[in-house]
Amino acid sequence: MYSIRQSGVFLVDIQLKKGILDVCVLHAISRGESYGYKIISDLEGIIEISESTLYPILKRLETGGFVTTRTAEYSGRLRRYYKISNLGLKKLKSGRDDLLEINAIYKKLFGGRI
Repeated sequence: MYSIRQSGVFLVDIQLKKGILDVCVLHAISRGESYGYKIISDLEGIIEISESTLYPILKRLETGGFVTTRTAEYSGRLRRYYKISNLGLKKLKSGRDDLLEINAIYKKLFGGRI
């Protein structure tokens, strides 16, 4: 099974989910500088993502040059903030285009019905 709708949120098969998580995270960051917990909160109701899934994605995006980071103290603790780079914006647009293409295929196969 590829997806199940539960309480208004789609629970997606892990292989499909891996293909769209970068796009979701980049989209959340594209709205402005953000940090881990806020990214998870921003994606709530759209896609389920845990901290143990998010932080490796953020590290991979940082290593790839898709996001930049800075560290700042917040309530006596260090917090890492993420900001999308120009390369990240290009990746986000490409990912969006891919999702639109997948959506078009879905509509042709299933007539837009689940």
